[in-house]
Amino acid sequence: MRRLALALLLTALTAAAQTIPDVQSQAQATSPKPKIVIPAGTTVPLALTEPILAKSAKAGDGVYGETVFPVVLNNQMAIPPGTYVQGQIDTLTRPGWLSPHAQFQIHFTKLIFATGYTVQLTDDDEAPSPSPTSTVTATASSPEGDVIAAVATPYVVVSSASDVLLDNGTQVEMLLQVPLRLNAARVAAAVPQSNLKPLAQFKSATRCRPIPATPGTPDTVIPGTPGTPPTVIPGGPGMPDTVIPGTPGTPPTVIRGTPGTPEVPCPGPPVVASNPKLQSYRKTFQIASPVRVSGTLLAAGRYQVTWNGSVPFTQVEILENGKAVARVPARAVLLRGESPADAPGTRANADGSLSLESLRFAGEKLALYFDQSAE
Repeated sequence: MRRLALALLLTALTAAAQTIPDVQSQAQATSPKPKIVIPAGTTVPLALTEPILAKSAKAGDGVYGETVFPVVLNNQMAIPPGTYVQGQIDTLTRPGWLSPHAQFQIHFTKLIFATGYTVQLTDDDEAPSPSPTSTVTATASSPEGDVIAAVATPYVVVSSASDVLLDNGTQVEMLLQVPLRLNAARVAAAVPQSNLKPLAQFKSATRCRPIPATPGTPDTVIPGTPGTPPTVIPGGPGMPDTVIPGTPGTPPTVIRGTPGTPEVPCPGPPVVASNPKLQSYRKTFQIASPVRVSGTLLAAGRYQVTWNGSVPFTQVEILENGKAVARVPARAVLLRGESPADAPGTRANADGSLSLESLRFAGEKLALYFDQSAE
């Protein structure tokens, strides 16, 4: 009897030992993978790997580049240098004789790490469902689906005579307008394989070559012929002299030389610069119940909001009946399309109060998001 009990005990212990690893492996499989969350408002420096040409560039064209400086978050590499970036031109303003600059709006669609790990820069609602073999394992997510995930708005000082609007190696800044969630393990695997191409190796795409000046040719002078004096034959007695007129000479002949030509230089290279003319905004909005914004309580009513510039960070002044009631930090973001109506966005706090989270304005592709850290 004791032997039977001992055998049953050993069988139970063996079964338990086999069950514990299975439970542990299931827990590891279902536990969430570590994530890196890059906050909205982060800028990522890029260098273009393909030029944007003056004659052919248009909205809808692809834009290709690679990161030139690492993005580090909490002492952890989030985006290593040499990561490829793909995007698309949304709008383009070309340079003219009186306005020697170009302006772009570009939205970016994906990041491709050195290992092939691909991150779609789209909203969660628009991201395709990954197949079992897909490399799409991360997206940029936004609480509002109309916010463009990642953008660049370069202002380029460039001549209208230039054949290149943005050259190979030109640096622009990609702005993350929504948080970007990355798989930490896959990022770590890509870091050792990342290889940044030195900027000096980017070859200019311009086909312009300067035309040197020519010196021209001097005048050619053909001397004239001298004339002959008159011949005088003395007359006889009582007769006058006979004068045979001389022949006139010919003046020198001058064949004009050819003028020289001045040097024809190439236009200067395109340079990404800050827009010297920042746009000023003044909009109105209305709230139906009291809300807080960056620590300031706004009663229900109608307000005005003013700020300068477009993206990303700005100081916003909120006025009531023309009187300033708050000055708060905000983030101006670009939208996919025009807002159909004025729309203040709020969120509920734990105490039941409301905080003003965002403002959209009818007919505008620009919205404001407010800093919630001061709440």
